[in-house]
Amino acid sequence: MTQFRPSWAEVDVGAIAANARTLAGLAAPAQLCAVVKAGGYGHGAVRAAEAALDGGATWLAVALVEEGVELRDAGIDAPILLLSEPPVGAFADVVAADLRPTVYTATAVEAAAKAAAAAAGVATAGADAGDRRLRRLAVHLKVDTGMHRVGAPLEDVVDLAADIVARPELTLEGLWTHFAVADEPWRDQFTEAQLERLLAVQRTLAARGVRPRLLHAANSAGAIAHPAARLDLVRCGIALYGLDPSTELAGRVPLVPALSLKSRVSQVKEIPAGEGVSYGLRWTAPERTTVATVPLGYADGVPRRLSCAGADVLLGGRRRPMAGTITMDQLLVDCGPRSDVRAGDEVVLIGRQGHDEIPAWEWAAKLGTIGYEVVCGIGPRVPRISI
Repeated sequence: MTQFRPSWAEVDVGAIAANARTLAGLAAPAQLCAVVKAGGYGHGAVRAAEAALDGGATWLAVALVEEGVELRDAGIDAPILLLSEPPVGAFADVVAADLRPTVYTATAVEAAAKAAAAAAGVATAGADAGDRRLRRLAVHLKVDTGMHRVGAPLEDVVDLAADIVARPELTLEGLWTHFAVADEPWRDQFTEAQLERLLAVQRTLAARGVRPRLLHAANSAGAIAHPAARLDLVRCGIALYGLDPSTELAGRVPLVPALSLKSRVSQVKEIPAGEGVSYGLRWTAPERTTVATVPLGYADGVPRRLSCAGADVLLGGRRRPMAGTITMDQLLVDCGPRSDVRAGDEVVLIGRQGHDEIPAWEWAAKLGTIGYEVVCGIGPRVPRISI
């Protein structure tokens, strides 16, 4: 679609590649799995995947089958892990796209085996482990070690693993879990307990002759703050894009933010003292001032409550406060009296201008959320431009 509105997000693919190199070096000898779900955390899944692979990632991970298919359609041939168990009806597409599904129920194990057998043209009942036509589908068994979102309960893991290895259509490639509080250093004991539960499962399976090739647990926070959790593979999402997993972990590793949100002033007006602006007229000019209109709004991922929280933009090389209610398509900025701001001037909402910077975590702090939500929330009307 042709873009006429002067608003855009710049995605620095070199920064993503540099972050991947940093994380791969940190995790070595473990492999780096770049998590590119949710459109690469708002950066663009394909460009993020390509940049991460250029930087040293050897695996990719997504949440949805559709996201994996998008990467395959773009010509990406790296291993792609599905982080959640696919719906039963999606396993044929999983096999066709050569994705590595996560499983944690007997129903999914059965569906995976049937899809693999069907793709090989061999009926499950007549399949033989030695049949050359049967290509085994590699699956990863997820263990719920305490987050209680998805994953096999500890008491079910051994039986599920036995079911997988007994099927000639499947191979148990990975065993893994996900940390709940690895980004909260004051709760390290819980993270350590989760890791020990996973390792206990590994030992139990090994005693039965079951040894998955890959054991993995660490997300970005785990990879950064918990060296013992790096194991065979680390799954890094937010850090790949240059954002710290939490403010408490800020600065632990050198990361380069990859996304900037920018626009241009569309109109400039002089407002008399005491005049209100935008919906509700909730902000009034304390003195005669200049107000600039910026063509970005809450439909683009600039939350409506952000201006009430005292957020700034960078305009003319300095911080200037948002003024009045953010609307669906536009917001206003108080540029002060006798301002030289003009229509067409660049506005930076997230990113750097001059000697100052507004990071995504600054928005997050004002909104009571996390940097992840900020970058993922930038809407599809905002074109992403690789730089």
